[in-house]
Amino acid sequence: MRDLADWSTAPWPRLDPISTAEQYAYAIRSFRTARMVVDREPRIFPFLDELVRREAITFDAEQPRSWLTANLLLSPGLADLWPLPGGVMLSLDTTLPFGTSDSEAEDDATEEELDRMVSVLGPLSLDVSWDCGWRGLSESKDCGRQLCLNTVRAKQTSELPLGQFGVWISLGPRVAWTPEGQTWVRVSGLPLGEPEDGW
Repeated sequence: MRDLADWSTAPWPRLDPISTAEQYAYAIRSFRTARMVVDREPRIFPFLDELVRREAITFDAEQPRSWLTANLLLSPGLADLWPLPGGVMLSLDTTLPFGTSDSEAEDDATEEELDRMVSVLGPLSLDVSWDCGWRGLSESKDCGRQLCLNTVRAKQTSELPLGQFGVWISLGPRVAWTPEGQTWVRVSGLPLGEPEDGW
């Protein structure tokens, strides 16, 4: 892909929340802590009280007004609380190698950091995006590529089976369906699947 682009941004990884029992079991085996974001609703408070009773949760000192954030100490003893109630999101996006407590959702990564993320991914879901300028196209607005691992592609509804990946490229909406874009696809040599609107 690098050979087809004049420039490319650093990878922008996005780890999806832990949403299945398989992902939860993997997280308990492989990581010590996870990040929890909870809607500030009375129906969720008994769940949080139980986590406090089990000494499994540490709340942030400063809290947003509409939700709560905390670090959850992962252990097999919490398995009976699964599935998590609605309004509770559990993620490893501030846990190495996916990030740190100072990480922001928009942070770029190096190729080496991305390799480390993929090496410990297991059944977790990771999307990685790059903006780029495809060589030979007159416009680079909204051009890029996206790698999806064990995940539902964010902009579409097709779901990838666990253990598989997909790569999508975007030529940008202004060029993709023009003769220029069609010619680029033809001469790129890429074995592409069916095109999708806007990609």
